Amino acid sequence: MPLPKDGLLNAVEEMKKNSPKRKFKQAVELVMRLKEIDLKKQDRRIAETVQLPNPVGKVIKVCFIAAGDLAVRAKSAGADLILGRNDLDRLGREKKEARKIAREYDHFLSEAPLMSLVGKTLGATLGPRGKMPVTVPPSATVEDVLARQRGTIRIRVRDQPVVQCRVGMEDMPSEKIAQNVETVVNAIEAKLERGMGNIGSVLIKTTMGAPVKVPLSKG
Repeated sequence: MPLPKDGLLNAVEEMKKNSPKRKFKQAVELVMRLKEIDLKKQDRRIAETVQLPNPVGKVIKVCFIAAGDLAVRAKSAGADLILGRNDLDRLGREKKEARKIAREYDHFLSEAPLMSLVGKTLGATLGPRGKMPVTVPPSATVEDVLARQRGTIRIRVRDQPVVQCRVGMEDMPSEKIAQNVETVVNAIEAKLERGMGNIGSVLIKTTMGAPVKVPLSKG
């Protein structure tokens, strides 16, 4: 059930109006508080990648794991880091560097033949972070794959019933911020056993601003 569009847009406008002016451009964050969810049960936890309709104003870094022609095309398409078989072998031994890469890059992609090696060498590092690579077929248009990844955000709910993520920047048009908020809320609602019934509140705020409550749909 989507959020009331007028209420959502009004909340975005109120957030902008009441946000203190800073010397830097503030991010806009979405905070969803969930309710009546037993997070001790693994199947109640959420690990979701959401494709947003509008860029969030953050540089999304993508690591591409490939060899041969696909690695060449990934580099040409602008992947932020290319890892090959030898790199994977090395990172399997150099755990500190592996953890650094896992922190620094938002998304990981891999060609299918290297996925088993990725599991052996980086699985313990990427898995707990929810960053195991998406498999890319050899015939894929790499530019399109990278564009999709850079338009996504990663959401995880593990120990605390709270979803928090960036949905834009304060200078974005209010309509685009609202579209991003609605997309995330709809994606999370679809993962909840009782849908909106498991959502306690939806808040939006700028980096230094006070939270503004978004009205929820009734019925």
